[in-house]
Amino acid sequence: MAMHLAVVDPLPLYRQGVSAALADLGYTVDAPEDPLTWVRRTPGLLLLTLLTENDWLLLNQLRTAAVNHHLIAVLTSDSVSLGARAIRAGAQSVLDRAVTDEVMRRTVVATLDGQAVMPAAVATALTAGTVAAPRSDPALSAEQLAWLRQLAAGMTVARLAHAAGYSERAMYRLLQALYRQLGVRTRIQALMLTQEQGWLRADVSP
Repeated sequence: MAMHLAVVDPLPLYRQGVSAALADLGYTVDAPEDPLTWVRRTPGLLLLTLLTENDWLLLNQLRTAAVNHHLIAVLTSDSVSLGARAIRAGAQSVLDRAVTDEVMRRTVVATLDGQAVMPAAVATALTAGTVAAPRSDPALSAEQLAWLRQLAAGMTVARLAHAAGYSERAMYRLLQALYRQLGVRTRIQALMLTQEQGWLRADVSP
């Protein structure tokens, strides 16, 4: 039976580019609307871009459904924490979304061959356990922890600004500074890191 590959990404141009790059290796490349159904029916490998918390939820679901499949997590950040989280959530390999076609091809071939491909820093962190243990002292202020918890609970930046007594523009600046402090670039990445490190627990204080 022919080996199939699937690309799950919100951007059609990215999916088309990846499909073209991998089709050169002789694989059939799909872009399934329902990845869970695809992995149950089609033997192969799935590349899943992780942008939102729903994407991470899908990765966890795929881990259960795709018992005999290969999963590559495609990340938009070189965060060691996110890379380690993807591996623990069920991905076999981790790939930066901005890699060249040649690196992508090599990663796919190696993953299909049973190897795990990831940045060296991610492998080191997983081996050492440096990203697995929650931190009791996140070096954040009580106010910053409260902001993260409120954002994780679904509060909008506008409502957060109003509750904190800032203008919406000032709140955005404060949050951007907080993201830099955490070593991430976006709100989604900050919330993923916050959840992973256990900072959402009520018993964690600065």
